Amino acid sequence: MAGPGPGPGLALAMALLAALVAVKYYRDMEVARQQELALKSLGNEGLFLFSSLDTNKDLYLSPEEFKPIAEKLTANPAQARPKAAGKEGKQLLELLSFCAGVAPASESEEEETPDPDGETLSIVAKFQPLVMETMTKSKDGFLGISHVALSGLRNWTAPAVPMSVLLAREFKAFLPPKNNLELGDPWWIIPSELNIFTGYLSNNRFYPPPPKGKEVIIHRLLSMFHPRPFVRTRFAPQGAVACIQASSSFYYTIAFRIHAEFQLNEPPNFPFWFSPGQFTGYIVLSKDSSHVRNFRLFVPNNRSLNVDMEWLYGASESSNMEVDIGYLPQMELESTGPSVPSVIHDENGNVLDSRDPSGEPIQFVFEDIPWQQEIPWQEAAHRLEVAMYPFKKISYLPFTEAFERAQAEKKLVHSILLWGSGRTLRETVLESSPILALLNESFVSSWSLVKELEELQNNRENEFYSKLAKLHLEKYNFPVEMIICLPNGTVIHHINANYFLDITSMKPEDAERSIFSFSTNFEDPSTATYLQFLKEGLQRAKPYLQP
Repeated sequence: MAGPGPGPGLALAMALLAALVAVKYYRDMEVARQQELALKSLGNEGLFLFSSLDTNKDLYLSPEEFKPIAEKLTANPAQARPKAAGKEGKQLLELLSFCAGVAPASESEEEETPDPDGETLSIVAKFQPLVMETMTKSKDGFLGISHVALSGLRNWTAPAVPMSVLLAREFKAFLPPKNNLELGDPWWIIPSELNIFTGYLSNNRFYPPPPKGKEVIIHRLLSMFHPRPFVRTRFAPQGAVACIQASSSFYYTIAFRIHAEFQLNEPPNFPFWFSPGQFTGYIVLSKDSSHVRNFRLFVPNNRSLNVDMEWLYGASESSNMEVDIGYLPQMELESTGPSVPSVIHDENGNVLDSRDPSGEPIQFVFEDIPWQQEIPWQEAAHRLEVAMYPFKKISYLPFTEAFERAQAEKKLVHSILLWGSGRTLRETVLESSPILALLNESFVSSWSLVKELEELQNNRENEFYSKLAKLHLEKYNFPVEMIICLPNGTVIHHINANYFLDITSMKPEDAERSIFSFSTNFEDPSTATYLQFLKEGLQRAKPYLQP
């Protein structure tokens, strides 16, 4: 005998559930259809802009959601700045700025209090644009690269501000901390906030964050080149470091090194990052920062390539990215002379005319500075480089010189071959004390750019050097190859950076089955694996180095 059927209550519940499922299915289909229509109407970039304002994701902008746009378009941009915080807030500010056709207004910077008697320093900017033919993409005529992607680069042909007048006291950020420092002892003007554990900053940005504290003068100086400098690079090592190169009773010569970059594009184009290898230079200023005798900042141009470039092909962090390198002939700031008083007083405090009777500006005469302590510029620059890259506590010789030294000292050559800057690998691996000790004891180290070795290979004036370059290039794979070789150039071991990173990210049990294995003596798998690589090279070299 069949049991009783479902009661009216259960049947009603099942009917309601079925109806809810049907409604949800209909709504999901409708949302998908609307999103597809929105994508067709607006495109990827337009939909990205729209979605950033559509806070409830209903594909409609309510008056409240549109309010930030209305304020931005109808009011003074500085007064209509929306209160937004975090990554999403910054992106919103950029999007609103695009809609309004202006760059985001900066939050209040730390301004130097004007001093009516303070001295001013005139600085000129010298700039020669990137040589497009040095980019690797130029070899195939930039095939597949849209003209829009490179528009910010192609249009940057002159400094944004050819000349600027700044207060001498603004440069007090370059003064050393109050604790006693020896010549060459580095300190951080702008400390790096990144390391191998914190990763890197977002690529999908257009406008620099408002500079604060000592960042303000660096930002102001770099803005003479381009209106969108980022005083902190996306990748470590970032920041600015300095040391005392010379000292007298009243003056310092401060050497400095800055890692900064520029964003060359604005919406609706996608980001294009322009990252010089470094800015370096020096400033001669009084110990109370009231007077600047000399100032110079520049991008070194002594190597064949000195700029990294990266640009996105989409509006998200996961979008495809192109990378390239190139040569920048000149990017330099230099003072036109010492800082001079903005107002001249006589011994009684009366204001004097700043021009002589003939109408010419009064010329000031400055005495030579008697330096009591001084170190060479090369030594100061090396100290700053080591502060940025601790792995350079050991010497990295030019390519050909490394082989000559290895031959004389009967050591192996540890060579790093880079397509671009290779910052991440060198920083994460080669700063370990055990690795530095082994490299110093058993190897002569060098690093080179691929383009430099290609030029050396094609130079037939010295067949031995050409052969050395050829043997290296035969083992190279993008982006970085670490190579161990004999003094005659024979490669006995090598490892690619991508493979190295894959190995060090493996689980220990998986890594044991690879050609490299982790040592249990070190907690850091990167250190252990690179040590294993070096030791394996020494082992393989034994038959060749027997007396």
